[in-house]
Amino acid sequence: MDLFQILRDGRPRTRSELAAITGLARSTVAARIEALMDLQLIGPIEDAVSTGGRPSSQFAISGSHRIVAGVDIGASHVRVALATLTGSILGELKKTITVDRGPEELLGWVTSALQQLLDESDYSNSDLLAIGVGLPGPVEYRTGRPINPPIMPGWDKFDVPGWIGKSFDVPVLVDNDVNIMALGERHVAWPGVDQLIFVKVATGIGAGVISGGVLQRGAQGTAGDIGHINVSRGAEVPCQCGNRGCLEALASGPAIARVLETEGVEGIESQTSAEVVGLVKQGNLQAIQAVRQAGRDIGEVLTTCVSLMNPQVIVIGGSIAQAGEHIIAGAREVVYARSMPLATESLHIVQSRTGADAAIVGAALLALDHALSFSNVERMILENAPRVPSTVRG
Repeated sequence: MDLFQILRDGRPRTRSELAAITGLARSTVAARIEALMDLQLIGPIEDAVSTGGRPSSQFAISGSHRIVAGVDIGASHVRVALATLTGSILGELKKTITVDRGPEELLGWVTSALQQLLDESDYSNSDLLAIGVGLPGPVEYRTGRPINPPIMPGWDKFDVPGWIGKSFDVPVLVDNDVNIMALGERHVAWPGVDQLIFVKVATGIGAGVISGGVLQRGAQGTAGDIGHINVSRGAEVPCQCGNRGCLEALASGPAIARVLETEGVEGIESQTSAEVVGLVKQGNLQAIQAVRQAGRDIGEVLTTCVSLMNPQVIVIGGSIAQAGEHIIAGAREVVYARSMPLATESLHIVQSRTGADAAIVGAALLALDHALSFSNVERMILENAPRVPSTVRG
């Protein structure tokens, strides 16, 4: 097991502990520690308790010398942030802007905002290791390009990594927003959980799937696209994807708003999630019932997910989750009634604890996982190693 990957859990360890865990010789461990310290990836901390003689120095991942950046692009907002190597957010900027304004305008603001954050911080561009980006649509993870995103005109196959890379000479990782929200929620609220489904319910519906502690993207990056699974109650309800009866057409924020508008409920003007949440918080009975039914529809789809994946935790996030326990209660009602008892005896179905911060934290983690991967750290060590001059033969 690699020494640096062991230290990524944040727990300080001595040279002796690292030698025992890795099976490496003490001299090899010492050389490896020296190389990682030269890169400012780890550093010594307070001395460990010793049984005699000199105290044993402990080493841990450094959170103060190198950084990554996270970018959260939503349907109507953009957030950018700098983060330490432990995932702590150092500073951020936010702008209200709709994604349909196009990639050049939004990414132009992103690069300017990131440069502003760097200029106002104690870090320089050379301290930046990678940038993670979340987009509100399908993304081909291998290339970082959005593919036929329904609410993102002008973004199809746009080279997001290439655009940002013109301003920052670091790797740029791009994924869909619900995947990075799953990463952020697990990191903050469920670090010990290896089987987790994060469901985002907002303008659309999607899921981020973590299995075995690893985010599952699938063959083409569309794993977790539960919003377009058929729900029996909605056989005749059209969806923007062209099919009928999709979960998204029944249980998304705009879908709930359309139901309330049809019922003559006042306060629905733009058919948005915010209007629905506002009515629920005001105690409007029709809105509460509509959100609860949306939860039941989501629960119908999640029942299949529970049978297939057997998760420990299902987290409901996104703007509609702000309606509180009503949508959670609807999902629980169906999942616990229809799933096998063994699959649900320890299953938690809960509201997101990270809330609106899940995506920005997850975007930073996306960058961290790449920047601190074994292969990337090895590359940095080799590039930083002193060059031995070749012998000139006469």
